[in-house]
Amino acid sequence: MAGAGDTGHAGHMDAIYKTQRHFYDLTRKYYLLGRDALIRDLAPPAGGSVLEIGCGTGRNLIVAAKRWPDAHYYGIDISEAMLETARANVAKAGLANRITLAQGDATAFDTVSLFGVAAFDRIFQSYTLSMIPDWKGALREGAGKLAPGGRLDIVDFGQQERLPGAFKAVLFAWLAQFDVTPRAELKGAACSVARDTGLTASFASLRNGYAWSARLSRAV
Repeated sequence: MAGAGDTGHAGHMDAIYKTQRHFYDLTRKYYLLGRDALIRDLAPPAGGSVLEIGCGTGRNLIVAAKRWPDAHYYGIDISEAMLETARANVAKAGLANRITLAQGDATAFDTVSLFGVAAFDRIFQSYTLSMIPDWKGALREGAGKLAPGGRLDIVDFGQQERLPGAFKAVLFAWLAQFDVTPRAELKGAACSVARDTGLTASFASLRNGYAWSARLSRAV
């Protein structure tokens, strides 16, 4: 998972994940709910391009590339430590010819210089906005990289609105130890970005509010 910000934040993310990256996927599969459903619904066009902002260990890109083999995949992350693991995982999966990775700040990145690609058919952010200090900036940046007919799909922690208050208190306190802050304003921010950029937005609450998903779509 990635954050965004200045060089200091990149170093902070490297410090967090220097050790965690080795067992990150094993532990996160139990509580990063909704990300596999997002991948199942990607449906990129044949020969299309898919970008993950905050690709972490590369796990999601590998799953997506196997499910949708006719597209090319790209990933950015601010943590070079995570990218080291991602590159190894991609190579092990035999997908280095279809998944391209680069270090980048989610709030400001140039995909032409990084990948030679100006816009993408599908972009997704899976449990990243809750770790990015300027998360609204990251949302706008992602939306700005959509090709005509493209979609930006987001899944992240919700506000546990239909779950017991004690569960929310314990979960949020635990997440805070990893600099994770579920974004209560996610729906409003997604709708605002959509209005400002000529996109359409949809929003859903998953698992009784455990997770939220949003989709921003550009017309053809």
